[in-house]
Amino acid sequence: MLTVHDCPNAPVVRERIDAALTGHPATVEFVEVTTPDEAARWGMTGSPTILVDGVDPFAEPGAEPSVSCRLYRGQDGRAQGAPSVEQLRRALQDAV
Repeated sequence: MLTVHDCPNAPVVRERIDAALTGHPATVEFVEVTTPDEAARWGMTGSPTILVDGVDPFAEPGAEPSVSCRLYRGQDGRAQGAPSVEQLRRALQDAV
């Protein structure tokens, strides 16, 4: 998970990742990104960005690297600061 310092959505994403991974062994790395160059190197398009094996499963076409806030579309279409547990589970299953 890639975040910027004091990202208000980082704790929510951490909780949801933990819930999505319940019963599945995995290593989760949390990286604080501080510069646009780091964002470009990691492929971060806003905070928080979730990478699964180095790939952003929630990537929006044409999104530029950024150290800004990021929003995700929920299943109901509303914007939220983190993917739902179900969206994370699907992304992890798709990666396997």
